[in-house]
Amino acid sequence: MSVNCYKCEKTLELTAQNDIGRSEECPSCYASLRCCRMCGFYDKNSYNECREPSADRVVEKEKPNFCDYFKLGADQTGDNTEKSALDAANALFKK
Repeated sequence: MSVNCYKCEKTLELTAQNDIGRSEECPSCYASLRCCRMCGFYDKNSYNECREPSADRVVEKEKPNFCDYFKLGADQTGDNTEKSALDAANALFKK
């Protein structure tokens, strides 16, 4: 699996999606990999910047945390929310 670091945007080749430890860091810029900004639920336009409604609030999105809902995501920017919503709406009307 490959994802981009939220900070330096370098491609990271990872072997296991859910085995990211709290102390794991990007080898290039040393940014934490188990943080909100690297999570698939991160969305800067959502309440508490998280699309997971059951997750506890995390104030520092770039620091390692103990969130039980962490899921390494391919899109860490949260900028594609509008496009995803439009794609989902268009899919309803396809035959």
